[in-house]
Amino acid sequence: MAEAHQARVHAAVEEMVQSLERDHIRVMQGRMFRCSADCCDRSSDSMSVVHRCIERCHTPLAQAQGLVTSELEKFQDRLTRCTMHCNDKAKDLFDSGAKEPAVRSMMDGCVGSCVDDHVNLIPSMTRRIKDNLDSIQQ
Repeated sequence: MAEAHQARVHAAVEEMVQSLERDHIRVMQGRMFRCSADCCDRSSDSMSVVHRCIERCHTPLAQAQGLVTSELEKFQDRLTRCTMHCNDKAKDLFDSGAKEPAVRSMMDGCVGSCVDDHVNLIPSMTRRIKDNLDSIQQ
């Protein structure tokens, strides 16, 4: 993928991840640490009870991180499939006798369309992730 296209996708995804981290994940981390500290303050509980308590505290954050990772992987897979389609089209065009500048131009336009389409998906993906994060039991 051309550097400018790659930079656009990276910037848009990075902005989304920063927003999710700031508004959701960080809040969940705070809850997890406070919950874990409360578990450790139970001096009459056994080590195994405290350990299970801490594990329960970590579960929501682990679910949230898994959710975000899964959504980002799906997004990356879709973008990769789109750019692979562009590669196939470029190869077909080149094999049909087109000159390299025409193939490069078609490839750049095709990849640009992939990037546009996928950057435009980020707001709805962000809403879906936020809704799913909000539904995780604390």
